[in-house]
Amino acid sequence: MKMTLDPDLAVEAKALVVLAFRNGPIEELRAGRPCTVCSGKPEVSHVSDEEMKAVMKSAVDTLYRLLWRRDYDPAAYNESLAFGRRQTTHWDAPELKKPKRKGSRPL
Repeated sequence: MKMTLDPDLAVEAKALVVLAFRNGPIEELRAGRPCTVCSGKPEVSHVSDEEMKAVMKSAVDTLYRLLWRRDYDPAAYNESLAFGRRQTTHWDAPELKKPKRKGSRPL
C-alpha cells in the first residue's frame, strides 16, 4: 500500500517527537556551545555512549507513558498532545521517503 500524508497523523507524530525527544535530555546536549575544533566533522563523535543512552531511555519512558495514556486515559493523552502541538506549529510536515540510516533497517 502506498503511504500518503495524513495531516492529523503528522501533527500527532510531531507532538510525540517534541514530548519524547526535544523536551528530554537532548535539549541539555544541544544547549551548550559548539566545539570549534570538531564542529562539522562527521568522523568525530559528538555524543557519548552515556549521553545517547540517557536520550534513548528518556524517549522510551516518555513514549511508553504517552502510549499508556492513549490506551487507558485518553483525556490525559489528548492534553499531552495539545501541549506538544503548540510547540510544533511551525515544524515541517513529515517526508514520506524512506530515510537512509547506517546500520539499521528501513521502516
